[in-house]
Amino acid sequence: MRPRRFPTLRGLDSGLMMEGKSVSESRVTLTQLMGPSDANTLGNVHGGILMKLCDEAGGMAAIKHARRPAVTVTVDSMSFHSPVHIGNLVTVQAEVTWVGHTSLETRVVVTAENMLTGEVTHTNTAYFVYVALGDDGRPAIIPPLICETEAEQTRCERAAQRQAARLERRRQENA
Repeated sequence: MRPRRFPTLRGLDSGLMMEGKSVSESRVTLTQLMGPSDANTLGNVHGGILMKLCDEAGGMAAIKHARRPAVTVTVDSMSFHSPVHIGNLVTVQAEVTWVGHTSLETRVVVTAENMLTGEVTHTNTAYFVYVALGDDGRPAIIPPLICETEAEQTRCERAAQRQAARLERRRQENA
């Protein structure tokens, strides 16, 4: 894929050329055993604990792609399909699904493994948006995304639709 030319952004050179990065270059996997301090009295892990793990994995994927600090802008959606229990081994996998000029979306998938039975359950999927920061603390241009598979291309197209919807919501809120 040919590098994309970016327009001028906050004083950056308009002729800046950046090599793209593949989705696989951003992939991150976190694994953590859930204990009593992570759960409520029913033994279910708090959603906030899972959200924190998702944000950490998504943020690391964003940083790996941008090779710059990245901060969370929004959680586009997070749906919990099944509970996570004390004693489950939680695995959080994140990858970049879409890249703009300074922002990027990550897809985060969470599974829980019952350590005694080996049963693995998909518990939730989430989409986080981050902005890469330059040395001055302002948004910085990041490399374009290279989708190498049909599944990656489909995820990127859906992510672009989510980004357009986010921008439209923001436009309506500010009207």
